[in-house]
Amino acid sequence: MSSIDKFIGIRIKQLREAANLSAYALSKIAGVAQSTLSEVESGKYVPKIDFIHRICTALGITLADFFAPAGEGAEPLSPELRRLLEKAKELSPEELQALQTILDGLGRKR
Repeated sequence: MSSIDKFIGIRIKQLREAANLSAYALSKIAGVAQSTLSEVESGKYVPKIDFIHRICTALGITLADFFAPAGEGAEPLSPELRRLLEKAKELSPEELQALQTILDGLGRKR
């Protein structure tokens, strides 16, 4: 097994734990088998890119974030921010502008 193969399992576990998700919860959100997720995290199975993409989507990160070095952009979004972004994708440009105005106003009140 290569170092990139080991990295994938370690990285998934690191990101899952940073998001405060159990393996069971992440497997359900990502739509993958929990047994496969466990094998990947333990380094017993090397997943295909589709599996990694599903995990990234569930964690609210991109594949680029997944393979980025630790640091800025490497941490997954919280479930709350992930839900907010998913809802924002459904908004029209005008609705997005209104939401941005609201968020800007909330940030100033602190």
